[in-house]
Amino acid sequence: MHFTPPAPLLHTTPRPLTHRQRGATLIEVLVSLLISSLGVLGMVAMQTKSVAYAVDAEDRSRAAALVNQLVADMWLEGTNAPSTLSAWKSRVSDASVSGLPNGVGATASTTASGITTTTITVTWRAPSQTSNNTYYSKVVIP
Repeated sequence: MHFTPPAPLLHTTPRPLTHRQRGATLIEVLVSLLISSLGVLGMVAMQTKSVAYAVDAEDRSRAAALVNQLVADMWLEGTNAPSTLSAWKSRVSDASVSGLPNGVGATASTTASGITTTTITVTWRAPSQTSNNTYYSKVVIP
């Protein structure tokens, strides 16, 4: 019987880095920082949009409340031109109290077949927007 020695084991000691491989870890770190920075910028952009949408929703809610106040005054006095109309218009335009930015309140009445319908319109434009927003409601006072 003849004995064959085992094949020699591969060399397992670490080899020194060649000149071309130096700095690879630094590049990986820089790329990961770039990707993380883009993620953070995306989250900041989403937060900015979220705040803008929340302000827009608050303005719409305020417009609905202002129209509802005038409708309540109309029903209370039983007329489509309540005595509080001028005070209501100034309240709509005063954004510092409870009104809207660049807000304008208006009413228009039409009569058909003896029934008077009043359209209440509130228009406003937020400082960050270029177009106007409008909220309106139609009211029939018997």
